[in-house]
Amino acid sequence: MNTNTNNRNLRAAASGYADDALDSGRQFASHALESASDKARDLRDSMKGFASRGASTMSDAAAAAQRQLGHYTQSTTRYVSEQPVKSALIAAAIGAGVAALLLALRRNADRRRDY
Repeated sequence: MNTNTNNRNLRAAASGYADDALDSGRQFASHALESASDKARDLRDSMKGFASRGASTMSDAAAAAQRQLGHYTQSTTRYVSEQPVKSALIAAAIGAGVAALLLALRRNADRRRDY
């Protein structure tokens, strides 16, 4: 009888230890999940701020580029109106240069295909 009582006590103690270990594991997992959730939330908030600052910077850069392009357009328009013949000759020279470059590239591509 004494052995049966000891066995029951051992089983009860082991069961209690197992329950305690299981509860500790659950608490640890819950805490880890909570901590990971907090970190993910913080990361998401940081990324939102980063994206917002990036979009703002890009918007500022686009506005600056538009202003600069407007200045170039005004300058070019004024130059063409003041120097129409010279402007036409410059445009023709640029067009000829681009055409020559394209023909050279095309010839080079044709030669490569022949090999």
